[in-house]
Amino acid sequence: MKLSRVWIIRAAAVIGVLGVLALAGTGYRRWKKRPGPGRMADEASRAPRTRFVAPDEDYYHAMDRGAKLDLEENQGRNTWMVWSAGNDLFWDWLAHQSAGSFDLLKVVSSYDPDKDTRLSSDQRERLRQIYNFRHDNRLATLGAVNEPCYEQAVEGDPRRYGLWLDQRKLDCVPDPFANEEKYPGVPIGLRGRLNPLGSQYGAPSGVIGLRLFPNPDFHDEAVLKWNAVRYYTDPSYYLSKDLVRPYRVGVTCAFCHAGLDPASLPVDVNDPQWENISSTTGSQYLRMDRIGMWQGDPSQFAYQLLHATRPGSVDMSLVATDHINNPTAIGAIFHVAARMEMARATGKETLAGASLQNRQMSTYVAGGPLAAFFEEPATVWTPRLGSAAMDSSGILAGVNRAFAELGIFSEEWLFHFNPLLGGRPQLPFDLGVARRSSAYWNQTETLTPNVVRFLMRAEAPPVRSGPPVDRTASTRGKLVFAERCAGCHSSKLPSPPAEADLGNCTGNYLDCWNRYWNWTHSQEFRSRMEKLVMADDFLDKNYLSTDLRVPLQVVGTNACTALASNGTAGNLWDAFTSQTYKTLPSAGSITYYDPETGAKREMKLPGGGRGYVRPPSLAGLWFSAPYLNNNSLGSFEPNPSPDARQAAFQSGMEQLLWPEKRERDEKLGDKIPGKIDRTTAVSRLQLPARAVPGESSEDLAIGPIPAGTPVGLLANLDLLSPKALPLLLRMKKELKTEADFAKFTGELFELSACPDYVVNRGHYFGTGLDGDLALTDQQKRDLIEFLKLF
Repeated sequence: MKLSRVWIIRAAAVIGVLGVLALAGTGYRRWKKRPGPGRMADEASRAPRTRFVAPDEDYYHAMDRGAKLDLEENQGRNTWMVWSAGNDLFWDWLAHQSAGSFDLLKVVSSYDPDKDTRLSSDQRERLRQIYNFRHDNRLATLGAVNEPCYEQAVEGDPRRYGLWLDQRKLDCVPDPFANEEKYPGVPIGLRGRLNPLGSQYGAPSGVIGLRLFPNPDFHDEAVLKWNAVRYYTDPSYYLSKDLVRPYRVGVTCAFCHAGLDPASLPVDVNDPQWENISSTTGSQYLRMDRIGMWQGDPSQFAYQLLHATRPGSVDMSLVATDHINNPTAIGAIFHVAARMEMARATGKETLAGASLQNRQMSTYVAGGPLAAFFEEPATVWTPRLGSAAMDSSGILAGVNRAFAELGIFSEEWLFHFNPLLGGRPQLPFDLGVARRSSAYWNQTETLTPNVVRFLMRAEAPPVRSGPPVDRTASTRGKLVFAERCAGCHSSKLPSPPAEADLGNCTGNYLDCWNRYWNWTHSQEFRSRMEKLVMADDFLDKNYLSTDLRVPLQVVGTNACTALASNGTAGNLWDAFTSQTYKTLPSAGSITYYDPETGAKREMKLPGGGRGYVRPPSLAGLWFSAPYLNNNSLGSFEPNPSPDARQAAFQSGMEQLLWPEKRERDEKLGDKIPGKIDRTTAVSRLQLPARAVPGESSEDLAIGPIPAGTPVGLLANLDLLSPKALPLLLRMKKELKTEADFAKFTGELFELSACPDYVVNRGHYFGTGLDGDLALTDQQKRDLIEFLKLF
């Protein structure tokens, strides 16, 4: 049969197209298997594991002053305390990436060189310098809270690979959440085969909020190479990035949020009972410098950065960096029900795009109060979470994001940013991908509605311990509070006129704010507010904040909190911020200061969500000093006793109301209104090649960096700027001596993502520096007396 030429050409074309499609299909399948964003599955999904058991024992019944919880609330508290959602993988990854400088297994150890009989005197002396933390001094050295029922290890435990892990007391009942029969762990690698399976909630480590999981990679060669003696004594061993540890450590909400109950302290703060623990007081003494770099080496700039993070504060954008050093205080959580009630009045937000994918409480409850915070298609009434009021897509979304921030689904998450170092644009966290590919995420979304129910039971802070309050003075102080403080720090307010109602703001938010702010300075507001404050029940169920977005220029505090950018459009937490947040106008301009000369500069704040701060709640003020968003105001007292807390409170209040008492900068003195965090020793900055902008294959070592260098010069360097890489390469080449560093400070300052380095400035209300009439000294003392009751 004779084939036409046209037919042959057409057949060849079809075969060619099919060939291309076949190659494309093969290429697509290979692409799908290649690691990258949107193509990852977490360990639980790969196991595969789709079902988890909710934690239902009432093990923590003595906590929280014996609060009586129903089944759902109890499951919520248990989730808060023991669910780490598979993030042990992330924290183990970080230990490898840091070559052992970060190591949570060291943090939970109680290795004591003085009890190690195998050491020489020289070894013992060297190791004493770095192993100065253990069970019996953990609160003072690390700020972490010991779990009840544990006592200090006195030797390596042969049942646990020779590790110096604290020992559970024999008279204590077992931790029910470590039961792998009821709560079977995820069988991945050799976990559940040659290695123990463990529990989905891990085993207690002896430190609240840190849970131990069998390491699925601990097998064969790793087992043969494991040496517990060298793990504690030999830096060439424990600082190897290839070291495989027998356990991975998971981090739960409780690590930052649970703490000693200020009104029920144990005799020994390192040996508490559960009745001495509050799940929402906050870990006020947590020291991120030693948690993050357990050796505490001041010659490393990374340690200097963490050392500038004051006890009881943490930079939640440290890992997913926005090139801004922004440690914020770990706030106590009280009066959540009152906060939710307030949200119905002033917490209205509009959702759009990815934020519409968030689950709301109405997804899980058919009716009742918790179902009333979302209205189709896109309106949510929500507390605004975070110091910059960023989380704004519903309370449930805010709780879920906390688990993401702690490292859930890190297989995917780590492709969305360059951890710790930055230097490349972020990609938004994708809720659809998480639900499709992360069993841990799906279980978290199942558990967190009960977390919200539990938090709704977080009621009043503990009653103050200390000398009696002068009731006459505190009554006068109520009037001062009504006039100068309540507009930001009370959830009980007079009903505003329509034009000043921020709950129904339309148009430009800054215009709405200005109308509200003007109203709070009116005689009509103050007269009505005085009546509210004078009522005997004013402090009952009062959240003592408004949760409003306050323009930074009004407060005047350090700008780095307000400039945080991870929640802006297109960045990592895009899905968890509302359209209302993303379309906020610029909050105006602020003044900041040159760190070398003290000269004033001006900057216009960006719009799109940045430039605002949320007033913190004053509930628990009597025990939560130091103050301001970064714990920079007032003395830090490492002793949690009532006397020490009262001393810290008094110091913080006096610095708040008498700014001349605030700490001044060691170099610039009165040229600037406060203190700049500066390095304490000569240090060096090590940047691995992955942190260097562009296609560099070389690590960068920058130094020497002189003692006294503003930490922000390097910590806030915007590595996304095209000028950053040339500057770093010049510094590597030309920086030979400490004196050489001075020629780079100007350029580093100009490239700061946040150029405001004065940490304890602002909040000058009542001092006269805010443009309002200054309070008299007697009025300030009266106000302090009233605040003692908070």
